[in-house]
Amino acid sequence: MSIRNLQALFNPTCVALIGATNRPGSIGAAVLHNLVTGGFAGRILPVNPKHPILNGMVVWHDVASLPVVPDLAIICTPPDTLPGLIAALGERGCKAVIVMSAVTRAQREAMLLAARPHLLRILGGISAGLLVPAIGLNASFSYGPALPGKLAFVSQSGGLMNGVLDWATTRGLGFSKFISLGEGADVDFGDLLDFLAGDPATHAILLFLEDVRLARKFMSAARSAARGKPILVIKAGRSGDGVRHAASHTGVLISPDSIYDAAIRRAGMLRVDSTEALFGAVETLARAKSLHGERLTILTNGGGPGIMANDALVRRQGTLAVLTATTITRLKPVLPTAWSGSNPVDLGGDAPVERYRAALAGLLEDANSDAILFIHAPGALVASADVARALVPLVKQSSRNVLTCWLGGAAVLEARQLCSAAGIATYETPEEAVRGFMQIIDFRHNQQLLMQVPPALPESGTSERVHARALVRAALAEGRTLLSEPETKTVLAAYGIPVVETSTADSIDEAVRQAQRIGFPVAIKILSPQIWHKSDVGGVALDLDNASAVRQAANAMHKRLCELQPDAELQGFAVQAMARRPHAHELIVGVSTDPVFGPIILFGQGGISVEVVDDHAVGLPPLNSVLAGDMIARTRIARLLAGYRNRPPADIDAISRTLVQISSLVEDLPELVELDINPLLADGHGVIALDARMRIAIPQRSSRLAIRPYPQSLEQVTDWHGEALTIRPIKPEDGEAHVIFFNQLNPDDVRYRAFSSIRQLQEPQVARLTQIDYDREMAFIATRIGADGQRETLGVARAVADADNHEAEFAIIVRSDMKGRGLGRLLMQRLIDYCRSRGTHFIIGETMSDNKGLLTLTQKLGFIAKPVAGEHIMSLRLDLG
Repeated sequence: MSIRNLQALFNPTCVALIGATNRPGSIGAAVLHNLVTGGFAGRILPVNPKHPILNGMVVWHDVASLPVVPDLAIICTPPDTLPGLIAALGERGCKAVIVMSAVTRAQREAMLLAARPHLLRILGGISAGLLVPAIGLNASFSYGPALPGKLAFVSQSGGLMNGVLDWATTRGLGFSKFISLGEGADVDFGDLLDFLAGDPATHAILLFLEDVRLARKFMSAARSAARGKPILVIKAGRSGDGVRHAASHTGVLISPDSIYDAAIRRAGMLRVDSTEALFGAVETLARAKSLHGERLTILTNGGGPGIMANDALVRRQGTLAVLTATTITRLKPVLPTAWSGSNPVDLGGDAPVERYRAALAGLLEDANSDAILFIHAPGALVASADVARALVPLVKQSSRNVLTCWLGGAAVLEARQLCSAAGIATYETPEEAVRGFMQIIDFRHNQQLLMQVPPALPESGTSERVHARALVRAALAEGRTLLSEPETKTVLAAYGIPVVETSTADSIDEAVRQAQRIGFPVAIKILSPQIWHKSDVGGVALDLDNASAVRQAANAMHKRLCELQPDAELQGFAVQAMARRPHAHELIVGVSTDPVFGPIILFGQGGISVEVVDDHAVGLPPLNSVLAGDMIARTRIARLLAGYRNRPPADIDAISRTLVQISSLVEDLPELVELDINPLLADGHGVIALDARMRIAIPQRSSRLAIRPYPQSLEQVTDWHGEALTIRPIKPEDGEAHVIFFNQLNPDDVRYRAFSSIRQLQEPQVARLTQIDYDREMAFIATRIGADGQRETLGVARAVADADNHEAEFAIIVRSDMKGRGLGRLLMQRLIDYCRSRGTHFIIGETMSDNKGLLTLTQKLGFIAKPVAGEHIMSLRLDLG
């Protein structure tokens, strides 16, 4: 990923238009018109050998004849001219190009090859251009200009540009940047997200997304940008079919759209369904206050609108608040005697202004109401604007979110304007208002997933996992791509997933002997590499309580297999004890591999009707307990798992652990292509896998996960003053230990590290320090077993690289009682070695001038220290070349 030279793309002082013309209907003419009329203060250089003058400007014959080097060039010429033009521009020193032509694969490669030696950046091909209204730059063939504003819009679809610009302009919405990405041959979503994340003119980022080609780059940039700015996404193509040719239930259930849904959620972004919803969500989120719960109270002057809002809330699975007894008592003297005493709260159509004010004041004090939706229909007794004037001060003073809906047109226009001017979200219909409220919830929830600190997980042994990996590789060496049920269960058991004991029998007689050994009743299943779903061919028999029943069932299975699928090879039978879990739920847990995003994990309701029920959630590995819990909560069966009537709740922690263990399996086994555990039985006693199959293949790429997992290979154990010290990358599970570590620092050490006094770490800060993106930052911690037998953190050294991996900014802190024992040098050397191995050019940092310990340490390690003019700070720099 790189943002190098993107400044030339978005803030040029000189623009060359290659292919400028006055031919009506041509792209070159449209772009020239927009450049000239847009108000760009920089120099415009038209290039065309056929025209001496265009729009009163001198036209230059070719790139070589240009009087100055353009920062940005726009190319509107045929595709076969691109490599030569890009090479010529690069040689002149141009740093950015917009390619508006459509190119073939060969032309694209030639174009990129020509740009590479000059680090010239290319937007396109098939880009409709870009607009930067703040500097009057309209380097596009858009129908009209864009208003200046604080929103950055990035679209893969050039055809969407004119429609969105026109729609936004009529509503007074402006942009900091408006970018048509095109096919993203060079500059792609990841690059633009990195650039816009650091752009002070951009307060929110809007994406129109058709597809992603480099999933890890996209996810890394999106997760980083979403920590600082709202990112809202429209993803085209919701109706795309799943991978219907997949062998597993999991492969069939996971659709491409559900994968994008999971990726958007995991990155802390918000997905919306339409352009109107996109801009509406921006306005809603910009005006939203902190939301500490999800319970909504509806206050209305008409029963009908209140019911409409409640219906919309139910459809979106929102939560209607239940008013406290205190609030009901407080409101009864204020409201009409016919009031039901419940939510929605109906003021009545004859309500005077004071009733509005008193009712809202009471609800803002209600402990059960996390947000208020106020709905007003105009009437003859009171002016809507007077109601707004009475309510606006209350809303502004409150810490709760209040959303307003003013039904009607001219009669409520002033009321809407009063609310908008006060920064209060306002909507035209109850349904829109509820959608806005749910967008706040969804966005906050996604942000919490991005920032949450999961609890520590117990460390698990690795010897069984080594055996499981050997089993998989041995199967591939034999030319097999399907593991049998017993083999798959061996792999699952190695990762701590409880399985029913299953034996393999290569004949009917052996199946009988195995059943007698295990003890009746038993289940038997056919083993065939051609059969994934055994029940489809009658290949499962349950509750067999004697040897004769086993023999009879096995013979019948063999006969049915020969009739239904004569080409299938019968390798034998799997024999297992019957699992007696009368109150257990049948679940499915599985893995499928997407060509772009890599392995995807599925959870949902299982059983033979799994595809018909279609109740599932998908997630991107790596998972932790928090992310696993979110997957479970997004299914309908989650409500059943919580228990109902006389059915006790299932062990949710055990289900969550299973998902995390499957995530570990995915990380460890690059050969894994598909996995079905169906059913996974779950009840109050835990989980157990009854049936499982796995498909494997020789891995085609090493970094197949969309999010880089924990780099276990970087763990080192060293002898330090006679005790075992582990130096390893930090994990999200280190959150609790990191808080303890921080609390053991003395105030001066905190001040040197943070340049200010911090009394305690807040949860978002802990998440930011422990939940890192291993693709662009690293934090090594030194840990040991403490006196209480638990792992304790003694020190941490971290480096965060820029998007070009040119510089990495470092920080280091050692527990105050551990200083002076060489731990800081140990951590810094490890960090330096890592950055050098990643190709980072420089490590930089700053410290206070009186931080003698760090200055001495960095000097010994080769850093150059220089004072920062006018400040009590020293800059530090290490050349890794």
